[in-house]
Amino acid sequence: MSMANDKRITVGMTGASGAQYGLRLVECLVRADYQVLVMFTRAAQIVVGSETDCRLPGRTAEQTRYLSSLYGARDGQLRVYGDEEWTSPVASGSGAPRRMAVCPASMATVSAIACGASENLLERAADVVIKERGNLVVVPRETPFSAIHLENMLRLSRLGVTILPANPGFYNRPTQVEALVDFIVARVLDQFGIENDLMARWGL
Repeated sequence: MSMANDKRITVGMTGASGAQYGLRLVECLVRADYQVLVMFTRAAQIVVGSETDCRLPGRTAEQTRYLSSLYGARDGQLRVYGDEEWTSPVASGSGAPRRMAVCPASMATVSAIACGASENLLERAADVVIKERGNLVVVPRETPFSAIHLENMLRLSRLGVTILPANPGFYNRPTQVEALVDFIVARVLDQFGIENDLMARWGL
């Protein structure tokens, strides 16, 4: 991966509950002036519609325009890719960003990434980041974890993937759901080395 990709980040959203985490992450990356390449699984689109006020259009070009307008992205800063858009940059090590977050991550997607299935573009993008030794952050949103889930996450961790469960802290005494969401998004941004003030820091 070339150094030119340092200001580009991939965000994949799956059908796990917690669509707010992924959408807020996209918003924060846009505000931090990163180019954001976004993928929604079909299940993710359903979850976004049921858990948030965001109403994603059906086609990726329309989703790109919708999210760009919603988050104030400059022209070309945000792009949504479909499940089978294999010519997209994220599908190849020669064009994919160095960093990717799967947020939220379903256990089905965690399993697919752990075994290198690459059956859709999101899974392939994650596989590319792993093989190119980039920075992949997976935000699982499931409880309780079965032994299968834990074994898959352990396999990914041993490959250098950061497993960052959606477990917000309460030491800052949050009073709104948004504060809980920002706690996790802040930790994801921390993993990418992106400065933010979304949460109160311990001891500061």
